[in-house]
Amino acid sequence: MERKEITEKVKNILVSVLGHDNFEMQENLTADNVEGWDSLNHMLIVTGIEKEFNIHFKLKELVKLRNVSSLIDLIESKL
Repeated sequence: MERKEITEKVKNILVSVLGHDNFEMQENLTADNVEGWDSLNHMLIVTGIEKEFNIHFKLKELVKLRNVSSLIDLIESKL
């Protein structure tokens, strides 16, 4: 799967969980930059990504994430 396709799927999950698309999907995007992306929604996003891509994240992997780029890198490494 290409990075562009992964990014689009991640964006769709964000929009679905957060209920809005008031953000520009960029590789340096962080939760701090997106209205409503709190700790509860973060877990819903992670769960949604795991289901969408049929992968599982370890806690130590999640705490290392810094932005959308590192999240997509992690997804790519598991596909």
